[in-house]
Amino acid sequence: DPRHYRVDLGRAPLLRFVIAREPGSGRWLLLELLHHLIGDHTTLKVMHAEVRMVLAGRAHELIEPQPFRTLVAQARLGVDAKAHQEFFRAMLADIDEPTMPFGLSQVHGDGSGVGEAHRMLPRVLNDRLRAQARRLGVSLASLCHLAWGQVVARGSGREQVVFGTVLFGRMQAGAGADRAMGLFINTLPVRLDLDGTGVAASVRSTHARLSELLAHEHASLALAQRCSGVAAPAPLFGALLNYRHTTPAAMAGSGAMAGSGTDDVLSGMEWLGGEERTNYPLSLSVEDYGEALGLTAQVVEPICADRVCGYMQRALEELAEALEHAPDTPVRELDVLPADERAYLLEELNRTAAPYPSDMCIHELFEAQVRQAPDRVAVVHEAEELSYGELNARANRLAHHLIAMGVRPGDRVATVLDRSVALVVAQLAILKAGGVYVPIDRALPSGRQEWLIADCAARLVLAGTEQDSLDAARPVLAIEPLMAGTGCNADPGLSLSAEAAAYVMYTSGSTGLPKGVVVPHRAVNRLVINNGYAQFSSKDRVAWVGNPTFDISTLEVWAPLLHGSSLVVIPYTDVLQPEMLRSLIQQHRITVLHLTAGLFSQSVDDLGSVLASLRIVLVGGDAVDVAAVARLLRQNRPHHLLHCYGPTETTTFAAVCEITAIDETFGRLPIGRPIANTRIYLLDDHGALVPFGAVGELYIGGAGVARGYLNRPELTAQRFIASPFVEGDRLYRTGDLARY
Repeated sequence: DPRHYRVDLGRAPLLRFVIAREPGSGRWLLLELLHHLIGDHTTLKVMHAEVRMVLAGRAHELIEPQPFRTLVAQARLGVDAKAHQEFFRAMLADIDEPTMPFGLSQVHGDGSGVGEAHRMLPRVLNDRLRAQARRLGVSLASLCHLAWGQVVARGSGREQVVFGTVLFGRMQAGAGADRAMGLFINTLPVRLDLDGTGVAASVRSTHARLSELLAHEHASLALAQRCSGVAAPAPLFGALLNYRHTTPAAMAGSGAMAGSGTDDVLSGMEWLGGEERTNYPLSLSVEDYGEALGLTAQVVEPICADRVCGYMQRALEELAEALEHAPDTPVRELDVLPADERAYLLEELNRTAAPYPSDMCIHELFEAQVRQAPDRVAVVHEAEELSYGELNARANRLAHHLIAMGVRPGDRVATVLDRSVALVVAQLAILKAGGVYVPIDRALPSGRQEWLIADCAARLVLAGTEQDSLDAARPVLAIEPLMAGTGCNADPGLSLSAEAAAYVMYTSGSTGLPKGVVVPHRAVNRLVINNGYAQFSSKDRVAWVGNPTFDISTLEVWAPLLHGSSLVVIPYTDVLQPEMLRSLIQQHRITVLHLTAGLFSQSVDDLGSVLASLRIVLVGGDAVDVAAVARLLRQNRPHHLLHCYGPTETTTFAAVCEITAIDETFGRLPIGRPIANTRIYLLDDHGALVPFGAVGELYIGGAGVARGYLNRPELTAQRFIASPFVEGDRLYRTGDLARY
């Protein structure tokens, strides 16, 4: 079985024939196994032709065999090593990274796990390409190399690409080389620049490069690789193109093994098929039948071979179209995505529309829960429990105070409070007053707190106690007296829009300078209601363990309060002590718990069996320890383990993956698919969709996208862009790289 059997390179000849009678029939089967070291496509054709002559009784007509040593002599007497080095250095010296489309980097494969696909190109496309090649005075192979270069470029995210091309090896091998058997072909690197150069000019430069390469067709691949800037042992390239001429008779067979058609001599024999493999993870053969073109792709899993054929056909169609009508089109703009894959990436993977209250404010949804069950427990903090009715009354009293103090719709109110009942009251009250809450971390130095308060132009500040150390230019009010007393308990009932800002969350991101992300009510609603990843209910008890200035607190607070369930406040010191956290989870019968990636890794073993009692465990915020996930699944699997991804600019989560099993050899967890009413695109540096399986920058659209950065119009314009795919939508450019 050639899928498992390996030819012993120490035993000549590297050619095996195996025959066997097929069980249950009188048919005999023949398997021919040939190692590429001793033959190529032409070798098989010559050998099979000689077999037919022998079977026909015409062995005496066979011509004298051509010795392989003639090729050896030609190679040694031809271009010297110095000339080879100069040529390849000129072409490759500035290439310092391998070209690995789709991240396929194992170039020493054994041929296993390889998928194969074959297709014939439409006759019309074949004719158009040949016509353009004749018009430009170049070979059809040059057009195919340029098209393949664009596929490699789009699959690798590079404009300067290198891939291997198979050279025939018989062009300068002397008389009779076309009838000689042996390995004449050679694989050498070709470098193409898929940049802003016009398509017609790129075709000509590709043709010139291939013509120059022919003079070096017997150069050493190892020598060529050493001439690049890629440091050993990293490979220079991972993709291969084999453009080969073949006869129409071979169209009925498969690959090089189909070197013989049916004739009188072989009557009664049936061709069953053939396979050929290279060590490269991605290879494409272009079969030129003279009047037709075929494609055969071989690619290791999980990339689909038929997709690769589709990319090449699309690139050739785009190339023909550009040459016919717009020859100055930049070659980088040639599309490689077939219409069905484009629709899959744009629409099918983003089919996330789901009904949610997009026209209501957060506090209005909370008030609906109050009317439905006013006596149900809303917030628990240590020994204190507050019902929905009591929480609403306190928030209303504070809201009326804020309105009386001049807070108007759109005004920002800073909160310098730890997670507590008071902070929940403050956030609700600010929203009811039409304001925008801005959480400030109490642990920050006073200078940083004052900078944040000044940057957001807070109308006033709510704190646990009077804090004279803060900027006296803005009122700093102790919240407790404002919640108590006999103020108005009625809902203010202001007419507000769900598109209005609900909060500003500061994030330093990668710049170190805090950026205030402005998030509307609508985005929060989409996060917690009919969200497509977690169905919260009135029976849940959600732990609040996140820092109020981190966007996970958005989920932790509003998921329970907009579903009529209970929010359980976990003090900061208890979160960091696994034994205390475990005790509180049990004591308060927690059903939903979010852990940051770091906290998850530190506490998953210590929390032990208590995790198995949870309905939902969410984890994210950074790279998650895969081994820790595997241990949890084996020992204390919760009902649902969700890996969550999303920047603050897209309201906490944009994609979620439920983890039910994991391979510990994986370097990282998948982020899953977009949550409800969210769209995700992977784009290249020029804003074009990357092929399925290729790496691209992650852009996020949909209802969760924030309004932008507070007081940072230039940065907002840079990172929040109009969607080219959905009219009226906006995309957030994350800067993160991902692949499907």
